[in-house]
Amino acid sequence: MNRTKIEWCDSTWNPVTGCKHGCEYCYAKRIAERYAGSVSAGSFDGRKLVELDEQPLVERKNGKVSGAPFPVGFRPTLHKYRLWEPAHVKKPQTIFVCSMADLFGEWVPDEWIAEVFNACLLSPQHRYLFLTKNPGRYMKLAEAGVLPEENNFWYGSSVPTPETTFWWSDHHNTFVSIEPMLEAFPTDGDCAVKKVGWIILGAMTGPRSKKHQPKKE
Repeated sequence: MNRTKIEWCDSTWNPVTGCKHGCEYCYAKRIAERYAGSVSAGSFDGRKLVELDEQPLVERKNGKVSGAPFPVGFRPTLHKYRLWEPAHVKKPQTIFVCSMADLFGEWVPDEWIAEVFNACLLSPQHRYLFLTKNPGRYMKLAEAGVLPEENNFWYGSSVPTPETTFWWSDHHNTFVSIEPMLEAFPTDGDCAVKKVGWIILGAMTGPRSKKHQPKKE
């Protein structure tokens, strides 16, 4: 896990990385491509999804060899060697799960999600925050009876506009991330801010963000 400056969590944990949504403002893709590369990446060229039992090593320009955090760039990847990380942190943390991926994207196998859930259940001292642009996957998993209802699991939907689909439940902790906030949100009617238990609100950051700053009111 990695300590983070994100205001609403203590750490980030990325047993899965990579995404196919293609958002133009994606910070994760920029980071993954910047630190992409591995001595073994060529062996995965024909695969859409990658599973790694061990962290590949990469030789840096200075000649030193170190672990590659994103060995195949932003291609969806299951890093099995990271699944044990929460168990090695005894002090309770609020953990943003898969900050460098969308764990609930349609391209992610159910088996990957199950492995992440199992790792979380084995370390109940932490609070786990999940966030997706595909909240319909939450509904499918809940209907199948495999979406944990633990009090320390929080399921979030990324909703940059009021029209964006979100998910809420009477049996699960849910939240919305209005970040980046691309339009004004109403506070009446059947809207996200009335349904969920927690709201994250923020502006876009990074390249081209100046033209997407919401008015303070």
